[in-house]
Amino acid sequence: MGTRVGGVGGVLEGARPAAAMVVVELIFSALQIFIKLALDDGMDVRVLVAYRLMFGAAFLCPVAFLIERKKRPPLTVKVVTGLFLCGLFGITINQNLLVLAIKLTNSTTIVTALSNLTPQSTFIVAILSRMETLKLKKASGRAKLTGTLVGLGGAMLLTFYKGPEIRFLHNLARTRLSHAHGNHQLLRPPPAEGSRILGSFLAIASCFSFAIWLTIQAKVGQVYPCHYSIAAMVCLFGAVQSTLLALCMHRDSEHWRLGLNIRLYSSAYAGLVASGSAFPLMSWCLRKKGPLYVAMFGPLIVVFVAVMSSIVLDETLHIGIVLGAVLIVAGLYMVLWGKAREEDEHEADAPKLVSQDEELGKESVTPARNVET
Repeated sequence: MGTRVGGVGGVLEGARPAAAMVVVELIFSALQIFIKLALDDGMDVRVLVAYRLMFGAAFLCPVAFLIERKKRPPLTVKVVTGLFLCGLFGITINQNLLVLAIKLTNSTTIVTALSNLTPQSTFIVAILSRMETLKLKKASGRAKLTGTLVGLGGAMLLTFYKGPEIRFLHNLARTRLSHAHGNHQLLRPPPAEGSRILGSFLAIASCFSFAIWLTIQAKVGQVYPCHYSIAAMVCLFGAVQSTLLALCMHRDSEHWRLGLNIRLYSSAYAGLVASGSAFPLMSWCLRKKGPLYVAMFGPLIVVFVAVMSSIVLDETLHIGIVLGAVLIVAGLYMVLWGKAREEDEHEADAPKLVSQDEELGKESVTPARNVET
């Protein structure tokens, strides 16, 4: 009986990281919906990003202070510069490009699908910055290159091809909306083809901006290993940068006024829930299972957003979006498989290196013993 209870407890314990990652993806999916609703209400892209980061910094700074106040190393000019660049590429540029992409494409599904190009973008940036070499003689290198090309091909397909409409979820949304609003249906004019293509390329550019941030933060994390403090300061730098950018475009109070409306709810949800709740959950999963496990759940957000945006936002889903998203996700898993295989190859090569070192050690030690005798 005790064994059975222990087995059930073990299963539940093992399922906690998966459940946590599903919750994280649901939180981020709802975030896309909130952003779209705020944009539809007329909120400016830059102001929305600035408010989101203000809420996020206001939440994360006290949390970081309380959790890491006793183990935080002193800040150096190098660390502060790295955190400033992290805020610039990972927050300010990335978030402004993403939100502007949602506005131009008028589709959260397109932007969410394209956001899954981050591993491929990171691989390209690592190659260009010579942090990683292209090892085509190994299966891991071939898998990462193939996954990158497949993902980019899916992005191009999603960008330039729409195809027939998938009507099931759209009809469900129209039925729900017609019941809620009588005979009036919430129909939004589709974006111009040029705007949709430009928005798609901005979403792809945001992935490269995010990849640059990952590269910089990896170096910062080596000399400043305080994850909550890094997140808080990056968010704080991003908030200052985004606010200055928004003030350059809009200084009148009308754009900045928040009432008890969707603008306040979207900004608060983005800063407090998406940044405040999802980040600790994701950090816990990273410690438990590692980055590859966390990255595997990324494609879930495409499914969640596609369903939620079709039902809540009355978005039209086309076959081109689905096919492109499938290729992007396939490319993502190829890159993840390549990374996992690369780790296995490093582990397999490690004993060989150790044995070679031992042989060299024996050769160097043996003459010394002969001299002593």
